[in-house]
Amino acid sequence: MELSESVQRGLQSLADPSSFDRRSYQVLVDVSFRSLLSSQADPSVLDQPELKQIDQILLKMRCVAAVSCLEELSFSADRIEIFYSTHQEHRKEVERLLASIGRCPPHIHDASWCLQYHVKNDQVDKINEPFYLISLNTEVKRSSDDINFTCTVEQLQDLVGKLKDAAKSVEKASQM
Repeated sequence: MELSESVQRGLQSLADPSSFDRRSYQVLVDVSFRSLLSSQADPSVLDQPELKQIDQILLKMRCVAAVSCLEELSFSADRIEIFYSTHQEHRKEVERLLASIGRCPPHIHDASWCLQYHVKNDQVDKINEPFYLISLNTEVKRSSDDINFTCTVEQLQDLVGKLKDAAKSVEKASQM
């Protein structure tokens, strides 16, 4: 699994006992599961007394989003056990949540794109940077929907490369 640099830094912070003592780590894992399973976003979920001494930016931006892939990033057996036992407590709810997401991803029927050019914005007088507006026409259970996003040339090249890799993987899997 490929993780962003920010997520990797968050995981490294979680693994470091000087950043999170055992109790703070345990509370953070529990809060993360409860937040994941909550039907509404609750910003006060991190207002736990055990988490007050920890830098809140570090806590919110990196760690809550990064509670996964523990062994690869040098988590101690104790911290992995805390995560595992908390996961076991919430396993049924997590399974229900994942099952509710659906099993059939949207099928892309058409794609369109438009090349745009940023000349300037509110902060900088000159940007002079091209970007693409991408629109994917998708269908899920006979309901049409469009997915729209923008990307830079580099991001589009990365997307095309990943799509080619995925196509090769599917082709290999179908030949087995």
